Amino acid sequence: MGMVNPPATFDPINAADIAGQFAGRLMFDTFLDQTAPLKFVPKLADSITTTDDQTYTIKLNPNAKWTDGKPVTADDVVFTFNLIANPKTETAVGSNISVLEGLTPTGKLPAGTASIPDLTKVDDHTVTFKTKKPVDPNYVKELIGTKIITLPQHILKDIAPQDLANSKYMQSPNVTDGPYKFVTYSKNAYIQYQANNSYYLGKPKTPKFFLKIMQAPNLASELQAGTIQMNAAGGIGIIPVQDYKTVKGLKNVKTITAPQIGYQTMMFNTKTIINPQVRLAFAQAINRQQIVSKLLQGNGQIVDGPYTSVSPYLDKNLPLIKYDPAQAKQMLKDAGWDFNKTVNLVVPIGNQVRQQSGDIIAQDLKAIGVKVNETTYDFPTIMQKGKAGQFDLLLIGFAGYVDPDQSAYYGPNGVYNFMKYDNPQSASLLQAGLNESNPAKRKIIYNQLQQIWDKDMPILTLYSDNQMIVVNNNIATGGASTFWPGTVYDFQKWAYKSGK
Repeated sequence: MGMVNPPATFDPINAADIAGQFAGRLMFDTFLDQTAPLKFVPKLADSITTTDDQTYTIKLNPNAKWTDGKPVTADDVVFTFNLIANPKTETAVGSNISVLEGLTPTGKLPAGTASIPDLTKVDDHTVTFKTKKPVDPNYVKELIGTKIITLPQHILKDIAPQDLANSKYMQSPNVTDGPYKFVTYSKNAYIQYQANNSYYLGKPKTPKFFLKIMQAPNLASELQAGTIQMNAAGGIGIIPVQDYKTVKGLKNVKTITAPQIGYQTMMFNTKTIINPQVRLAFAQAINRQQIVSKLLQGNGQIVDGPYTSVSPYLDKNLPLIKYDPAQAKQMLKDAGWDFNKTVNLVVPIGNQVRQQSGDIIAQDLKAIGVKVNETTYDFPTIMQKGKAGQFDLLLIGFAGYVDPDQSAYYGPNGVYNFMKYDNPQSASLLQAGLNESNPAKRKIIYNQLQQIWDKDMPILTLYSDNQMIVVNNNIATGGASTFWPGTVYDFQKWAYKSGK
């Protein structure tokens, strides 16, 4: 499988990048998988249930075991949750468990607290936990069920939480519970896996699996040559639009084009571009339709905010931010913008359309008198610069969730809030959305939030591109799913056709 972004880490509780998360899913299982919007299927857990929307029960598959032969148990689950919640643990999934009783908004334990209250091992295969207030069960199933990965307590219990992220295990995970075992990583070239023949959901049908890392323009030629059998899609393996016609014409592959829940954004550093009117002016200066029409050749959509047309939470009544460079320039003048200031636009390499959109954005901003310095970096460096706030404008894409909660992005302590956005009204409504278990009432809250975010403009959503999924004709089962999060649910069944 070909993908364009190298993983930033193999740490399954600290992978903020999609490539790292995807690479980990061959080795580690989540409790559930989501094969279609809000359709959840068992994985490591047979079920996650609740009777009151506040107390939840995880029933583990009793056959699940680690690759060293030891069973996956409730002790591992309790250990992992408490490890994520430990203030000394570096993690990207703290916000996913922040709804649990006794945790801070960042999903951490308050000082002086040793473990999560009401997180209980009932028996070897059953764990219960309690949320602060009733929450939508689909939130728990998606944000915890399909995003939290269980770690082996017997392997990691003696590693200090503050040392975990840089431990040998996280560089080369040697005891895992997924369909494949880690073999080696040749940096920026490939990740090699071998089948976990004792996998509890069945022996994988393919003994070796490679994630091959390459520049996006090489995907088409490698698909044609058969040196890769499929693309990863989902933002980490996007076929460049200019190659669509070529790939569709290949005799040895089949293709599907579909809209996705993921999207591409331009983040504003609100500590360096402080005035919301300036950020809105920048937004109005950017010709997003040109990006969709020219770079995507119409294979995408423009949306404002974090919900695409695939999401049931998109407020379709909210007017799109218009392209109006003349008004944008006047807004900058009215806001007292210093036209001698140079803005640092940071762009990741790998996704060719995103790189080219960076050039269009720079040109559009220069057209209204803004000085722009555009720099490019590989994705691990982008993540570092984002966390450190070393940018004025940052291009970055997100896979998105079906659940509407956006605390990880817009929350004041969100793991992806590289913008350092902090609006008390937004934070209050985000919390209200988390605490509301009624989907209809939640939609009203998130409609309000979309209006606030449009006004504050901490992030400009640039576009959501349709994804092309390509699979070699010799493959009987396998390849990216049209609902991309569902790609990983049946890795063990991926196989060549008989005789191939």
